Amino acid sequence: MDMTNTTSDFILLGLFEHTAAHLLLFVMVLTIAFSSLVGNALMLLLIHWDPQLHTPMYFLLSQLSLMDVLLGATIVPKMSANYLTGKKSISTVGCGLQIFVSLTLGGESFLLAAMCYDRYVAICHPLRYHILMSPLCQRMTLGSWFLGAADGLMQAAATLSFPYCSAHEMDHFFCEAPTLVHLVCTDTSVFENVMYICCVLMLLVPLSLILTSYGLILSSVLQMRSGEARKAFATCSSHLCVVGLFYGAALFTYMRPKSYRLANHNKVVSAFYTVFTPALNPLIYSLRNSKVKGALKRWLGKCAALSHG
Repeated sequence: MDMTNTTSDFILLGLFEHTAAHLLLFVMVLTIAFSSLVGNALMLLLIHWDPQLHTPMYFLLSQLSLMDVLLGATIVPKMSANYLTGKKSISTVGCGLQIFVSLTLGGESFLLAAMCYDRYVAICHPLRYHILMSPLCQRMTLGSWFLGAADGLMQAAATLSFPYCSAHEMDHFFCEAPTLVHLVCTDTSVFENVMYICCVLMLLVPLSLILTSYGLILSSVLQMRSGEARKAFATCSSHLCVVGLFYGAALFTYMRPKSYRLANHNKVVSAFYTVFTPALNPLIYSLRNSKVKGALKRWLGKCAALSHG
């Protein structure tokens, strides 16, 4: 096979065709992406602005919103520009940046585990909550970012170091390591095995911590009175929804056997976790959280008072 220089641009075939139906879908996706940006930015603003939200739980939630903002900002503008201009190329640097950022934000799995531990401490050890969580909160957050960045740097550097075949076309709308590996002209079995092990560590280890924490929470809740139990379950339901959305898409994308990976399925699932899930996260946490709704009302009231003043 012909090989080309690894500095050549890649071609992203994109998510949509230039038809009326796909134009409508593109506008819908862009609207959802904008809603995601606004929703997550608003969550960050409220958590920073309202003193009642200055707790470990909401600090962790602010990091989730920050990850969602960065993910959308890395992928959606380039996808939109390629579709609107008809130019489907992306530079090697841009491709590497998308791989690095998307995998760095894969540290969300550890962040979700930290959020689950936060709920475990709040429900099972409420009197010791601040003593236990205050010193751990920032450490767990930094650990999530560091582990994600280490995985992203390793996979981006390794993926872009391979020689690629003459056709640099990816049937995708952004650079993703599993898709890019299909263009390599040499044997990548060792790298794919290493990548699979990284996915196991990044996904299944936090998942095991999440399941353990919820097992302990359930054991504690079963010993509570019915009113206390309902309140405890209510505080966990939002987190469970987010965990389900994240792990469903991540396991489907990164841990399926290679023979079961179809380009159209990959694109749909990738669109789900890069566009739709980040838009759902602030809705899930705001609609089911009285403190967030209260903070929003106070902020809107202050804005109204300033505008009339």
